[in-house]
Amino acid sequence: MKRVFSGIQPTGNLTIGNYLGALKRFVRMQDEYECFYCIVDLHALTVMPDPATLRQNTLNTAAVYFAAGLDPQKSTTFVQSHVPQHSEMAWLLQCLSYYGELGRMTQFKDKREQIENHKKGQNSITAGLFTYPVLMASDILLYDTEVVPVGEDQRQHVELTRDLANRANQIIQADTFVVPEPFIPKVGGKIMSLRDPSKKMSKSDPLDASRINLLDSADEIMKKIRKSKTDSEGIIKYDPLLKAGVSNLLEIESLFTGISIENLEKDYQDQGYGYLKKRVAETIITALKPLQERYYDLRDSYEIRDYLNQGAERAREVASQTLKRYQERIGLYR
Repeated sequence: MKRVFSGIQPTGNLTIGNYLGALKRFVRMQDEYECFYCIVDLHALTVMPDPATLRQNTLNTAAVYFAAGLDPQKSTTFVQSHVPQHSEMAWLLQCLSYYGELGRMTQFKDKREQIENHKKGQNSITAGLFTYPVLMASDILLYDTEVVPVGEDQRQHVELTRDLANRANQIIQADTFVVPEPFIPKVGGKIMSLRDPSKKMSKSDPLDASRINLLDSADEIMKKIRKSKTDSEGIIKYDPLLKAGVSNLLEIESLFTGISIENLEKDYQDQGYGYLKKRVAETIITALKPLQERYYDLRDSYEIRDYLNQGAERAREVASQTLKRYQERIGLYR
């Protein structure tokens, strides 16, 4: 089977955007691919989170992974820092990366602007924030990954990974790295903010009302959806450019139910936004209930720690082989 790698940072509360855009797909793919799913805690260090919060969020994220349906017998799920090869390969790939190409990364430029506006200066911008796309490349290349399921906003980072893999293979004149392909769904790759549908729904958004967290109560979900931004036209139609808010709600319902957007438009003919919002909220509440129940069963159990230990052992086995292969071919004495 082809290999898949993907990961999510343990920062903030995971949202339905993370679930629909990533986790739900992770579960489907584990039956068709050899999957490596990572909780990328090293990436979270670029903004130096509170240590206790990072530890708790790492376990919370792992619990959500398994509650969503990841099966430790089908996929390898682990914490990034438990596999030291990620850090070592990242340094080797940094020595292959160009300053200019890292500076062109859109996400770095966006985050730099956010930090500068908030902190009023560049002293808060770390080198890790600048080079973390190389760590992401390391994550992917260590597992001879062929398919990388990502959202549209991560496409540029996968392209950098492909460039580094091709560059290394050309310099060494050997197929040392597998060159991965991004897998970006046509629908669901980017769930938008409830309060500003021109922006992606983000777990780091300071406005909690902008998102549905996976562990939100039924009352919280209903309240957030009722207050979600639509428009004054009153017509339920899918048009991401002219009706971004309504289109976002239709897309969310389609992804949770499997009903096509075309059929949803027919269902909502002659209905108003109040009805749309009530039905979307009820759909989300029903879909998340089993995940939430499983999450609270797992969160503080030894079972989850066993799963992560097993995953890290398997990941180290595979990653060490790739790292050794690259070290030998670039001339490091072993």
